[in-house]
Amino acid sequence: MHKLFIAILFSLFITLSFIRCSDQRAQGVTDSEIILGMHTDISGPVSSFGKYSVEGVKMRINEINTEGGIHGRKLKIIAEDHQYQVPRAVQAANKLLNKDKIFLMIASLGTPMNNAVFQTQESKNVPNLFPLSAARSMTEPFHRLKFGALSTYYDQSRAGIKWAVEKKGLEKVCVLYEDNDFGQEIHDAAIDQLTAMNMQLHEKATNKPTDTDLTAQITKLKNAKCEVIAMGTIVKDTILAYTKARQIGWDDVLFVGQVASFHPVIAAQPNGVTDGFYTLAQFDTPDRDNCSPEICNWIDRYEAEYGNSPNIGSAYGYMYMDLTARALEIAGKKLTVDSFITALESIKDYKIPFGKSVLSFSSTKHLGSNDSYLFEVKDGKFVQIDDRNYTY
Repeated sequence: MHKLFIAILFSLFITLSFIRCSDQRAQGVTDSEIILGMHTDISGPVSSFGKYSVEGVKMRINEINTEGGIHGRKLKIIAEDHQYQVPRAVQAANKLLNKDKIFLMIASLGTPMNNAVFQTQESKNVPNLFPLSAARSMTEPFHRLKFGALSTYYDQSRAGIKWAVEKKGLEKVCVLYEDNDFGQEIHDAAIDQLTAMNMQLHEKATNKPTDTDLTAQITKLKNAKCEVIAMGTIVKDTILAYTKARQIGWDDVLFVGQVASFHPVIAAQPNGVTDGFYTLAQFDTPDRDNCSPEICNWIDRYEAEYGNSPNIGSAYGYMYMDLTARALEIAGKKLTVDSFITALESIKDYKIPFGKSVLSFSSTKHLGSNDSYLFEVKDGKFVQIDDRNYTY
C-alpha cells in the first residue's frame, strides 16, 4: 500500500511537471517584450538591401511600440551584420538563438546564409519569416517554421527566359550566375525552362559575389554569341556585368534578371549606362515622383527618422514587419510558437502596402503570392512594362 501511494505521488509529480513545461512561454517572450532577430548584410556587398531592410523593420516596430505594443508587449529587434558571408551568418544566428533567445527570425538576407542556419533554427523551434531571399528553399520543401512572401527567383527566371524567347525571338540563351546556392537556382531555372521549350543552354559563366571585375565572364559570353543572358546576380555584380558589356560595345544582347537584381542603385548608374536592363520583380520601389498620398507620407516619415531616402529594401523590411505584427495580434496574449504559426496561416488577402499583390497563407501554403512583373531601366529608373503577371 505504501509503495502504491509513493507510485501515485510520483506519477502525479511527473504529470504536473509536464503540464508546467508545456505551459512555458516560448523563448524570447516575456510579459512585457517580444524579441525578434535578423542576420543580414549591413556593411558588405549587399548592404544596399540589408541595411535598409533593418531600417524598415525598425520603423514599423517603433510605430507599434509608440502605440503601446501588441497585447501589452513591446517589440525588440536585434540585427546582426553577416556581411553576406556564410560563416558570419552562422555565428550571428547562433548568438541570436542561444544568447539573445529570440522568438522568431525575420527578413534575414541571403540564400546560402538562410540555408546554412535553418537547421539550428529548427532545433530551437524558431520560425523563419520572410527572408530577403526568393529562393525556393525558403519555403520548399514545406516546413511548419518556414514562411515566404513573394514569388521565387526560379519562377521569375523561367518567366523571363520564356518572354525573351517567345516575345523577343531570341534563341541563344546563356546564364551568368553567382557560384553559390542563390546563383544555382537561376542556373537550374534556365535549364528547366529551356528543356521545356526543347532548347539547350548555349553557354554559362559564374562569378563570386565579391568579384570586382567580370571582364573574363562577359568576354566568354560575348565570344559565344549569346543573344540573351539570364542573370543570377544581385546588385554590384549586375552593374559590373552589364556596364562591361556596354563598354566593349556589346549592345545587341538582352540581359534579364530577377528580383535580387531589382534595385534603384542599378538603374541610377551614371550616364544611363544600365538603360535597357530588364528584370522581374514583385512591386516597384517607393518613389516620391509617382507615389500615392499614403506612400508619400510613408517616405516623409522614413526620411525624418533615418535621414536618408528609402529603397526597395526598406519596403521589404517595413512590409514584413507589418505582416508579422498582424499575426502576433491574431495569436493573442498567450503567445506560443504554435499559436503564432496558426495565426499567420489564418491570414488571407493581405494587401501589400507598396504594390498590387495580395498575400494569403494556409496550413499547407506558406508562400504568400507568386506574382511578378517585368521592368526595364529607362532614363535612370526601373519602369514597369505592363500590368501583366508574368509566368511560364
